[in-house]
Amino acid sequence: MAATPVVRFSPETLLAAQDVRIAFFDVDGVLTDGGVYFSEHGETLKRFSILDGHGLKLLRQAGITPAVITGRDSRPLRVRLEALGIEHVRYGTENKLPAAEAMLAALGLDWTQAAGIGDDWPDLPVLARCGFAAAPANAHCEVRAIAHYVTTARGGEGAGREFCDLLLTAGGHYRRLLDLARGPVA
Repeated sequence: MAATPVVRFSPETLLAAQDVRIAFFDVDGVLTDGGVYFSEHGETLKRFSILDGHGLKLLRQAGITPAVITGRDSRPLRVRLEALGIEHVRYGTENKLPAAEAMLAALGLDWTQAAGIGDDWPDLPVLARCGFAAAPANAHCEVRAIAHYVTTARGGEGAGREFCDLLLTAGGHYRRLLDLARGPVA
């Protein structure tokens, strides 16, 4: 018999997130620690959490579309998102709302089926419309104030994965995917 998952969320939180079909992610401050690093040659460097990346892959396996809308654009970011197979991406956009609306329309979804995680003011218009909104523990106070859920993890340190785990649990996918990862029980 497979062990019971240890991940836990309140019933109210799971109920609020159960109909999610698309999850919008900010990058800097959510999938990264929000720092921008520059090499001696002026290259932009970013640090991504492997936990977050695996969470994005799990969402895809569960039929939840991960979508990224970011105000920045860089080669490292493009390489990372391509490696994760993220198809719905908008780079270098400060006004994130039109990008999110276009993605919803292209997928035939509405805001009640959308979740989002962001950490600062540019994310507010999208998060305010999502059926379920989340923020990393170190997000700006205005973002935390409108979030249905604030992660225990900080941006770039597993906040994205915690958000993914919540959506997977709410959608009834977490246990099945965990059992697959554990493999056959002897």
